Amino acid sequence: MNALANRRFLKMNGLGNQITVLDLRGTKHRVSEAEARAIASEPRARFDQLMVLHDAVTPGTDAFVRIYNTDGSEAGACGNGTRCVAWAMTADPQMGDSTRSSLALQTKAGLLPAVRNSETVFTVDMGAPRLGWEEIPLAEPFEDTSGFELQIGPIDDPILHTPCAVNMGNPHAVFFVEDPYAYNLEQIGPLLENHPIFPDRANIELAAVKAPDHIVLRVWERGAGITQACGSGACAALVAAVRRELSARKAVVSLPGGDLTIEWRESDGHVLMTGPVAFEWEGTLDPALFTSAA
Repeated sequence: MNALANRRFLKMNGLGNQITVLDLRGTKHRVSEAEARAIASEPRARFDQLMVLHDAVTPGTDAFVRIYNTDGSEAGACGNGTRCVAWAMTADPQMGDSTRSSLALQTKAGLLPAVRNSETVFTVDMGAPRLGWEEIPLAEPFEDTSGFELQIGPIDDPILHTPCAVNMGNPHAVFFVEDPYAYNLEQIGPLLENHPIFPDRANIELAAVKAPDHIVLRVWERGAGITQACGSGACAALVAAVRRELSARKAVVSLPGGDLTIEWRESDGHVLMTGPVAFEWEGTLDPALFTSAA
């Protein structure tokens, strides 16, 4: 029988970003792309991101978290998902320890410390953004990634152009626009996500700076599509706006699912993300899901 059969999961959301949390601590099993897609196909377990807890690999950390998109590909970071994991590890009777108010979570993108501010609000230190073209990565060298040559649409009247590139654990391309809702992101998103300039694909953001402390944002997530919220995307949008001298270093980022408070801390260059989570239900994975998963 597959190691994931009958395994308990938590269904949560961070501002409507659908998150499934799966605890594999104490096992050696690693979720395959096919298994992640199988879990995503189950209506009660369906996710934008699947957060899988593994035993800590570095002393002083509480867990290693692998993150999967709907298409089975792995992501380096997920801010909304990390807040959901922090809730699970401090509040869920089986996964958590209610005496804890802070955690050190490790991902492919690095260390993500999380602090509980209240019962459902958490702050995650998303680390310092990576801004060099080779760190994002881009397929070609650009000295200044705050506005690099990329456009979609007619060359003399592009629909979108000159994004800012930021890596917040995942590659992001932030386009500044007047109204993020005026664009057909469902059509534009996959074209830009898979543009040859992004060898690892990219998350695509449409951002409108309404005030120095307020940004309105829509996101097409790499491997997941349009989502109600994206924590790393909100962080990338704030960093991009600061780099373009469009906003302050701390702002509310409004996504379709709600608001996040993002701060690009000047003292150490780290980006802090604060926002809520919501528990929806728990369930167990049907063994039949994995009959054809390699």
